[in-house]
Amino acid sequence: MILLRHGQSEFNLHFTATRRDPGIPDPKLTPLGMAQAEEAAEALANEGIRRIIASPYTRAIQTAMPIARRLGIPIHVTPTVRERYAFSCDIGSPRTQLALAFPELDLRHLEEVWWPAVEEPDEQIEARARLFRAEMAALTDWQDTLVVSHWGFILAMTGERAVNGQILRCDPTAPPPEKIVWRLAHHTVVKP
Repeated sequence: MILLRHGQSEFNLHFTATRRDPGIPDPKLTPLGMAQAEEAAEALANEGIRRIIASPYTRAIQTAMPIARRLGIPIHVTPTVRERYAFSCDIGSPRTQLALAFPELDLRHLEEVWWPAVEEPDEQIEARARLFRAEMAALTDWQDTLVVSHWGFILAMTGERAVNGQILRCDPTAPPPEKIVWRLAHHTVVKP
């Protein structure tokens, strides 16, 4: 399975510059983020992808769109692969608002408010990643799947810190990371 971290968002741009939460709920991609999404579409064109799973956050959907268009396949949106709720960018858009913004997507299965109300502890996102790993491992065609997700979810799946637009491979039938380091010893790691 292929994991792709969404392209640079408005939140990422401001947070990287200031290291402060700029207070942008469900941010959109920046022009650089859109370019990263197009680059990912080019890089993934010949990977045999037949399923695209994306988080309901706008930045993930916008990253998945060029890939879906290029490959002519739909995007399956699921909160299972959403970001760890910790910053203003992790406040999502209600289902009805997403449906207006992305009329080509089938979002009927989403709750109106699909993101949590409080910060997720480490154990909770790790449990969500284990559940997703088990669901994917049960499929015979998991190799054909692209998952467009986020820093925290990808870290929980792989133990690796992905940058915006980064592509990683993940075998859901392999053991999960033994230890996930959320915070480095010399300072707290926050999601850029």
